[in-house]
Amino acid sequence: MTTEFRAHFDFAIAFANGGSIHGEGFRLDLPREHMTADEIGVLLVAHLGLALVSDVELRDLRIVEEQHRGSRGVETAERAPGATQIIDLSHPIEAGLVTYPGLPAPTITPHLTREDSRGKYAPGTEFAMDIITMIGNTGTYIDSPFHRYAEGGDLASLDLRSLVDLPAEVFHLRDSWDDERRGIGATTLADRELRGAAVLLDTGWDRHFGTPEYGVGSPFLTEDGARFLVDAGVVLVGIDALNIDDTESGGERPAHSILLAAGVHVVEHLTGLDAVPARGARFTAAPPAVRGFGTFPVRAFATVAASH
Repeated sequence: MTTEFRAHFDFAIAFANGGSIHGEGFRLDLPREHMTADEIGVLLVAHLGLALVSDVELRDLRIVEEQHRGSRGVETAERAPGATQIIDLSHPIEAGLVTYPGLPAPTITPHLTREDSRGKYAPGTEFAMDIITMIGNTGTYIDSPFHRYAEGGDLASLDLRSLVDLPAEVFHLRDSWDDERRGIGATTLADRELRGAAVLLDTGWDRHFGTPEYGVGSPFLTEDGARFLVDAGVVLVGIDALNIDDTESGGERPAHSILLAAGVHVVEHLTGLDAVPARGARFTAAPPAVRGFGTFPVRAFATVAASH
């Protein structure tokens, strides 16, 4: 990936028809490193979607090397045709893996060992055939509507067009929440056009995967955030955390209920989203077509056209 830059500053914006707004500690993606305060002011107005601005004042302006977070008005870099980077966003599955505390870990046992196969095939030819026993909620997995609703579509019913090569809108939120404010709401997601996209929530919680810390204090999508994404026309929502819902608020699961009722797929336990640009990548997460089954592991990945 190319080097990316962001501006840090305080600002005051005045309007030609009266009034003003102020901000402190604001951060804005930049298309290049060397930009004047006036140029950054224009980007700020575009990002905020403001009209009738008469004056923009920036204070304590710093330009730092930092990954883009998806500021509106900053286009993705031009890409070289034909060259593609593939970013794996899935946790590997192995025997004993604890994905969700309290759910059974997978077991892997041999059906046919290589040693036993030697008596069944020609000399020098051998195979291994193994049996994996696991709950569908293992590793990085997708939820279909059947997971939540008895009459909802199962894994076999999912349209591949809603799972493969989706435009990815990645919200890099590692510096946007804390222990007191774990929920990701509509206001955090409202600055982009999301129709037809896979919305991926990069919280950084995947750093705890496989440890006891993973099951406590995880970030989540709020009820109003889920409603907003449905209204925005998203196709899929993914998160790199324990659950799309807050598992510490009781048995209610509003995000699952709202998203799956609308046919929006849910992918949980993603990893490595920090390597995916905020815009411009494509996302794929396809499960096997299992009838009468609601959730199953996927090999989730993003493709990013290589830079010039």
